[in-house]
Amino acid sequence: MVLVGIDAVPCEVEVDVATAGGYDGKTTLVGLPDAAVKESMDRVRTALTNSGFAAPMQNTVINLAPADIRKEGPAYDLPIAVGMLIANAQMRKAVPGRYCLAGELALDGRVRPIKGALAMAMMAKAEQMAGVICPQDNASEAAVVEGIEVISVGHLAQAVGFLAGDLELDPHRVDLEEVFARESRYVEDFADVRGQESAKRAITVAAAGHHNLFML
Repeated sequence: MVLVGIDAVPCEVEVDVATAGGYDGKTTLVGLPDAAVKESMDRVRTALTNSGFAAPMQNTVINLAPADIRKEGPAYDLPIAVGMLIANAQMRKAVPGRYCLAGELALDGRVRPIKGALAMAMMAKAEQMAGVICPQDNASEAAVVEGIEVISVGHLAQAVGFLAGDLELDPHRVDLEEVFARESRYVEDFADVRGQESAKRAITVAAAGHHNLFML
């Protein structure tokens, strides 16, 4: 998943582990990654080791497609780690359907929250994917989108176990009516503001018409 403004577009993580020669453990990351994405390689390898898996010792090439869109942030940690395990024959994907993965990995394999979980779920639904696998802290945000499975994970091993068919995880669900009722209650109210009638009128019109507003 790549965030372009407030929208998400699909990002395919391709991992190739050398089958012959090149046993110096070199990892090459291509596909227009920024510095934060490049720095994730040591974090991903450490998370794999500390989660009971083996990081590839062979030369590894990771491609983030499409290559013409800049990739930013740590959300690629989880899909890169899973891709490395599949390419290194340490796991097989047994769960049917396409799943969108995103999550930052801690050094011990814990999955930390990311930005854009709602956009990711909307994109997954538009792409007719089976669901999304995201950090537990983002599950409620993503589950607002109906018609898509949201699988929340707190650790890399949970994501691997689910995809391999060894661990059954129920989709995360939220009560939309309760969420909207809670979010529609505001502490601040224009009735508490004395004067400023022109400013309040302008803001009300902008909000009602879904217009942008610049107030000085």
